[in-house]
Parts: sequence; structure tokens; C-alpha cells
Amino acid sequence: MPHGPPAPPVLYSFPHNDGLVTALAAFIIKAQNEAIHKRDRFTLAISGGSLAKNLSGLIGNPHVKWDKWHIFFADERCVPLDDPDSNYHLIETELLTKVDVPQQHVHAIDVSLLDDLDELSDAYEKELIREFANRETARFPVFDLILLGMGPDGHTASLFPGHELLTEEDRWVAWIDDSPKPPPRRITLTYPVINHAHRCAFVAAGSGKEDILHIVLDKPEEGLPSSRVRLAQPGLLYWFVDDAAAAKTEYPRTPFKV
Repeated sequence: MPHGPPAPPVLYSFPHNDGLVTALAAFIIKAQNEAIHKRDRFTLAISGGSLAKNLSGLIGNPHVKWDKWHIFFADERCVPLDDPDSNYHLIETELLTKVDVPQQHVHAIDVSLLDDLDELSDAYEKELIREFANRETARFPVFDLILLGMGPDGHTASLFPGHELLTEEDRWVAWIDDSPKPPPRRITLTYPVINHAHRCAFVAAGSGKEDILHIVLDKPEEGLPSSRVRLAQPGLLYWFVDDAAAAKTEYPRTPFKV
């Protein structure tokens, strides 16, 4: 994958959440179709939080080819998979129980390793190696799409402001045991993986995100974790937000079209 200056993010803003959900579904389906055409599979990494509910536009959509999807987790809380804090549990509840993704295509953490964060993160990295090593020539896995949320402090995945993981350059998957947001023990994809994706899209909605979105997009020099997602060329970065979240940012909007 060529390296070069990152392309500036594309900001899509919608008056209401319904429009965001519909556009996001169309965007994901386009990414799916291009990936299947090129590689006969669609690799997707998903974060947790409110993002899961915004995937509802995919449910029942006849253009989604679920049997070609391979779902990974951009980060995961180190809890059992049926725990309410689990990102897997959230995605399962909001999406997987309603669609037909083959179970073997859903790459959850190995819960038998929850007591050892080194082993847990290494095992998930090996899972990525198994799925990507024979298909990619890059040093890092290249996801077709990574979907991220953004916290009120500007964190994304489990990459938090001021944390040493912000400077990680080698590991694909890293662990954290001091998350400022509970639960404290998590694993996360690192920036080298996130920034090598073909596409990455943030989803942020509601007036509670207006201040932090303004800083992330208008003042990237402040170095908040979400600002540090800058995809290497030819990857492209997108923001799907509602007008409430975008109320304070001066970043230029782009009209959405598939």
C-alpha cells in the first residue's frame, strides 16, 4: 500500500439521525461491493458504543452480502462476551442476531485468556495474521473498512488522550489496563492498523459531541486521539455526523452521494 500525505477527512452532516443511518448503510454497502469485487470478501472492524445502533440501516437490506463479511473488533473490553460492557455483546444484540453473518466470520476475543492481557492481545493479533497474512503485502493488515466512534474526551477505539499507546508503532493489537473509562482492561487496534485501512469512517451524533468534534476537526494540532486517525494514501477517512454534532465545527461539509 503506497504511503504519502494523508488525504483530508470528508465530513458528511445530516439534519437528523435517520438520514445519517441511511447514508451510512449505503456507504458500507459500496465499500462491501468494491471489496468483494476485488477480494471476494469484506473485512470490517467495528468499535462499540452508540455506533452499533447506527448500523440498523443494514438490517433487511437485500444488497448486503452477509456471507462475505468478516467482522473484527476495533477494540474490546476484557470481559465475558455476554457481559453488557462487551463490544461483541453490543454488536451481537444490535446486528448479529438479526442478520446472517456466518459465526466463523465473527472474530471475537478468546475469553479463556481474560486473565492475561499479554496473551489476550497476542492471540487477537495472531487472529489478524491468520486472516490477512496471505492476502496482503503490507506490513500491517489492510481492512476494507474500519468504523469508529468518538468519546467526549476525543478518544477512539481504546486510544485515550495522553496514553502511551498513542505512540505505538509496531504492535497490531495492544492492551490497556488503566482506561479512564470503565472497564479499565481492554485491547485495541493500534494506529498503524487503523491508518492502513482502505476506508475509515467515524460516526458521531448529538449535541453532546459538538465541542469535541470542533476540536478534532478544526484543531487537529491538539493531537486528540480521534485527530490522529489519518489514513495513509490511498486510504480515505470519513465522518458521518448529524447537524447537532457539527454545530460548532467550521470544517467544510461535503454533500453525500454514493
